[in-house]
Amino acid sequence: MGIIKEYILVNPNNIEIVMRCEDGIVKLSDGSTLKLKISIVDTREAGFSPFGGVNIAVKVVGGVATLEVPEEIRKKVSEKPLAPPEPPHNGWKILDIINYIPAYEEKPIKTSKGSFLVIVKAEPVMASGNFDYRTELGEPLYWLNWVYKISWKPIEG
Repeated sequence: MGIIKEYILVNPNNIEIVMRCEDGIVKLSDGSTLKLKISIVDTREAGFSPFGGVNIAVKVVGGVATLEVPEEIRKKVSEKPLAPPEPPHNGWKILDIINYIPAYEEKPIKTSKGSFLVIVKAEPVMASGNFDYRTELGEPLYWLNWVYKISWKPIEG
């Protein structure tokens, strides 16, 4: 299960709003587990849409960290060279995503059509591992592609 965090924000009208975020967890076919984390960097009103009468432009960033690597995989890469700063062109193996919990974050925004809760989910779609190199933590390199699912809904009250 992902790590759920809730923040209570107080806007200028002294209305408390709960913002929730949850780290994503990705289990791979080699037995490793990755963490996918996202953050909503910016939300802005950007014209009309049929979804509440407002379009919301959302900027999101994401990153990946290794949570768990089986010992036999660590041993396999322990004598490999350190990975270069840029992703190497050789040694990549596509890995199956066995299971995942999407990364999640929500953020309130005040618009000309009222207040909305922006919701972003990130779901992994492809994974790869490089076993010809190791990180400074003695792990293989992992690469993950994901998609963002962005929505918003009116905040009642």
